[in-house]
Amino acid sequence: MEKFEGYIFTALCSTNFLVSCLLFSRVTREQREPYMDEIFHVPQAQKYCHGKFNEWDPMITTLPGLYLVSVGVIKPVVWLADLTGQVVCSTAMLRFINLLFNCGNLYLLYLLICKLHSREKTRTTSRRVLSALSLSTFPVLYFFNFLYYTDAGSTFFILFTYLMTLYSCHKASAFLGFCSVLFRQTNIIWVAFCAGTLVAAKMDEAWRVEYSKKRDEKSPPSQVPLSFGGAKKVILFTLEFLTSPSHVKSVLLVAWPYAVVGVGFLAFMVFNDGIVVGDRTSHEACFNFPQLFYFFSFALFFSLPVSLCYHRALRFLQALKKQPLFFLFVTVVSLLLVWKFTSVHKYLLADNRHFPFYVWKRLFQKHELVRFVVVPAYVFAGWNFLDSFKSRSLFWSLAFLACLLAATVPQKLLEFRYFIVPYLMYRLHMPLPSLPRLVVEFVLYTAVNAATLYIFISKTFHWPDSTATQRFMW
Repeated sequence: MEKFEGYIFTALCSTNFLVSCLLFSRVTREQREPYMDEIFHVPQAQKYCHGKFNEWDPMITTLPGLYLVSVGVIKPVVWLADLTGQVVCSTAMLRFINLLFNCGNLYLLYLLICKLHSREKTRTTSRRVLSALSLSTFPVLYFFNFLYYTDAGSTFFILFTYLMTLYSCHKASAFLGFCSVLFRQTNIIWVAFCAGTLVAAKMDEAWRVEYSKKRDEKSPPSQVPLSFGGAKKVILFTLEFLTSPSHVKSVLLVAWPYAVVGVGFLAFMVFNDGIVVGDRTSHEACFNFPQLFYFFSFALFFSLPVSLCYHRALRFLQALKKQPLFFLFVTVVSLLLVWKFTSVHKYLLADNRHFPFYVWKRLFQKHELVRFVVVPAYVFAGWNFLDSFKSRSLFWSLAFLACLLAATVPQKLLEFRYFIVPYLMYRLHMPLPSLPRLVVEFVLYTAVNAATLYIFISKTFHWPDSTATQRFMW
């Protein structure tokens, strides 16, 4: 980090923390008591604060990483400041832990952007800093910095894990990945992605060697072949690579720390009889393929200022003209997946405190054909998503898509929080946008944050059978 850039980034971190603290104060004054999932998380953390580590709320479905970190931060502060009474491990103090994670996420995002875009040497200081700021205020993530949820900490450890992978500190990366799983079990997918990038690098190297032997090829070796023949060639090469003892050995020599975490997680699943701890009835895995389409649409909306332009839209039309049968096939398959594999969680239909409830009610429940009518939009959103990765290698892209499928498709509940990590990974790996586009992105995120926080604070309501104040949230 250059000296001047360091000064700018330090000032930015300070300003971000100050603004977040002011917002935190307002949110906590308006909602002093635990709200939504906090009614489970806060009492459990307070039990840990009092040393009751053998007591567990069976309604909690995640591992105790958030509570352990909270106790590890709060206890030394309480001892140093000689704090006593109700302030110790209060709802506000526990929520403040996520503000600390927010600062860490901003710094990690900056470091990741610097590492991933290190080849761009000129006029990138302002773009790197603004990209990090913009992504740290990504609305779905930023909102939960003010509540005692697992999202901020979960994201922090995943970003830290990936950063260590990029710096080839694989033992540290595997340990941080283990910590991320303690926050949310599905983070094992992104630990696998970190290992997958190492496998992809080996496969890309072998692919280039094989490609160099075939001079009749016309497409570059890193290009994802959008054709049936190209897909067949990639599948055959992958099978050949994974069945080669020499290739497998070379991968394991590098990726063994991640393999240890993976084996440990498999042992946990066998011992626990599944991935979910606590209440399993509301978190059953299924094949909900439209979740992938919802994510593509979500990613298109939030990346609109930096991903879509006239030239990309023109390329999409040219691709349609060049490969009409391929896009027709994709559309038909998408229609079939929407028809046969759309799953609707009971919470999505019943809990009117979440924004997805209104998306589903006012869009998909308008008419039974709506879910089919929007398929062409899904196809475009998916193409735009993949086109953003054209500068990435073939097998890196395939590794990311495999992890994206694993992170979205098994989820029955449509909840935007589940899209945080895959979206940040997507956005981080896009080419570094121009400064005007980043400004527009930051303005969009700021406007959405202002709207959602205003609605949460001011637009309260009550259920007919309850006197408790209800609030709208992500």
